[in-house]
Amino acid sequence: MDHELRKRGTGFMSAPPLLVADGLVKHYVLRRSALGRPAAIVRAVDGVSFAVGAGETLALVGESGSGKSTVGRLVLRLIEPNAGRVLFEGRDIFALGASALRGFRRSAQLVFQDPYASLNPRMTVGDILAEPLALHAIVPPPRRSARVGELLDMVGLEPRFASRYPHELSGGQRQRIAIARALSVEPKLIVCDEPVSSLDVSIRAQVLNLLADLQRRLSLAYLFISHDLAVVKHIADRVAVMNFGRIVEAADAQALFAAPRHPYTRALMSAIPLPKPRARRDRMILAGDMPSALEPPAGCHFHTRCPFAVERCSSERPALVDDGAGRAVACHRWRELPASAGAEADDGTSPTLQRLMAAFGNQAREHLPSRRGVDTVEAGRPDGTPAR
Repeated sequence: MDHELRKRGTGFMSAPPLLVADGLVKHYVLRRSALGRPAAIVRAVDGVSFAVGAGETLALVGESGSGKSTVGRLVLRLIEPNAGRVLFEGRDIFALGASALRGFRRSAQLVFQDPYASLNPRMTVGDILAEPLALHAIVPPPRRSARVGELLDMVGLEPRFASRYPHELSGGQRQRIAIARALSVEPKLIVCDEPVSSLDVSIRAQVLNLLADLQRRLSLAYLFISHDLAVVKHIADRVAVMNFGRIVEAADAQALFAAPRHPYTRALMSAIPLPKPRARRDRMILAGDMPSALEPPAGCHFHTRCPFAVERCSSERPALVDDGAGRAVACHRWRELPASAGAEADDGTSPTLQRLMAAFGNQAREHLPSRRGVDTVEAGRPDGTPAR
């Protein structure tokens, strides 16, 4: 059984996985009849299975409403499933008692999309970071202030930021605080729910570099949820593509971006912008409107917009089948489809832009792990404003 779970959904894993999701189902009842029976149901997650190894990044990608964030909340047991199970280090988290669940909370953390909404505006940064230390009794009270300084340094901020409030920080700084809070309890898994989608492009690159650096140093596992394939391309080890609550394709990131197989994945890839004005990519324009989540199409949910659909697609749900080489596709016709160039064939990056990107990456790498943070506060007033 465990061997099958390691193979199913997102490719073969030789070592025992840290996290296993097996057949997760989550339905929301939007309306009931006069007799109390469900009259309108949204199948947010419909039989999702995958595994994440220690020190690995699995990305869940798809359009808004595909069920990505719901999966993230299920694997942290923030919501209860209708069916399925989640194994963390071999234990079913939905069978844990209150005490064991508290221990699991320390091992698995969440970084939210909006760092300002997820930080208490009435608490200073120091209080925000010290709170989980006290809740889980990680360090004694006399050591908490020093530990807060260490956490800030770990995410590239100076200890002086501990006296700041969230509204006094930039978006990138707030997201670093959110990451530091997740790291404070020394987790093994972090679910990153659209962690950079609300940030400027330059700040986004710094946060992604920070996440990659922390993963190398601390052997963290990431479940990285995003709709931006350009971001996923640079951080993920494996990718699972979701559509209407189901995984339709899963593979090693490099293989998936080089040659996507599912028509939905191809459409997503073709929408990735190229960083070169004159570069052109053959767009796969989807016809028709996106179906309603209340009444998804029968068979393959994508068949109403798929240019390769046949009659079988509208009546028979395709199974997610592993090809034996670490790739899985839920499509009846993927072997018959013409080859796709993917996103690796020509990224359209000009030599000038490549040099700029390399220079920026080197600068970020020099600053992130250093003793002095990327963001500093000039000496002066207690609030950090420079003295005149």
